[in-house]
Amino acid sequence: MERPQLPLNALRAFEASARHLSFTRAGLELCVTQAAVSHQVKRLEELLGAALFRRLPRGLALTDEGAALLPAVAESFGRIGEMLERFADGRFQEVVTLGVVGTFAVGWLMPRLAAFRSANPGIDLRLLTNNNRVDLAGEGLDFAIRFGDGAWHGTDADKLFDAPFAPLCSPAIAARIASPADLARETLLRSYRADEWSLWFAAAGASAPAIRGPVFDSSLAMALAAEAGAGVALLPADMFARQMGEASLVRPLAVEVVTGSYWLTRLKTRAPSPAMLQFREWLMATACG
Repeated sequence: MERPQLPLNALRAFEASARHLSFTRAGLELCVTQAAVSHQVKRLEELLGAALFRRLPRGLALTDEGAALLPAVAESFGRIGEMLERFADGRFQEVVTLGVVGTFAVGWLMPRLAAFRSANPGIDLRLLTNNNRVDLAGEGLDFAIRFGDGAWHGTDADKLFDAPFAPLCSPAIAARIASPADLARETLLRSYRADEWSLWFAAAGASAPAIRGPVFDSSLAMALAAEAGAGVALLPADMFARQMGEASLVRPLAVEVVTGSYWLTRLKTRAPSPAMLQFREWLMATACG
């Protein structure tokens, strides 16, 4: 015999009651009476032919059948809620989820987000910042903007632009630096990429001193340390144009070295959606224009 269609109100009453383990608190959440919630749950149990709760003197306990049903119902309501949130002003919003190295996010992307939103009102862009270590599949990302050589296994990579590194420091420290040799007397702040200072000194035609400064896993944190006078940081200077314009960070030497570039990456197995293609087109035109 065909099972009658399950009513949404009864499923919502069950889901809320299961979260609170209380018909009373579920009723408060749903703005109905305790009796109405109890009635809806009872109706659902009758339709299913199974008890979903054990009624206790104080509250409720899920039966095995209720515990089996709850994840599917909760996930379904969650997905419905997420989909409804994607409608704005009568227009459906397509989601693009982007993982982005924090330096690029703060130094380049965020100042341009308003322009992107104005040009692409139908795209709901969601940003997850990282320190350049990212798992596209595991984190459910459509794209990731990374720093490196563009060679990441299983990904397509579009080059955005090079990111030349240069020493940056506070004005007080900069006043002591007139040549690469002067850096030997300063604390040199380091990233987890251990060869950057050696590459910079090679580009400057100078011998690298012993580098024993603190190590940072974030260029943003290292820049803050440099602003505070903790030492000299080797950073992608273009990403810190605001701080340099405000003179909280100063570039004492003109020498720079390219150790990598910024890339837009996606999994080769991930077929791009129309919104993904639209975002890529905007990003490439803006970065490379």
